[in-house]
Amino acid sequence: MDFNLIIEKGEDGYFIAEVAEIPGCHTQAKSMDELIRRIKEAISLCLEVEGNFDIKSNFIGIQKVEV
Repeated sequence: MDFNLIIEKGEDGYFIAEVAEIPGCHTQAKSMDELIRRIKEAISLCLEVEGNFDIKSNFIGIQKVEV
């Protein structure tokens, strides 16, 4: 399965990832490699807890705008 991640860098330097299709599924880490490992684990755990449910994504994307 493919999922869309929203990744930000916090004020403390940690990377934060949130899964667009699974509300409440998120994690943080000091490096991007560690973040990806952790978010994969978080997704697996969320799917395991929720069971087999239909994931419908309305996610379109992220757009940066200069003002």
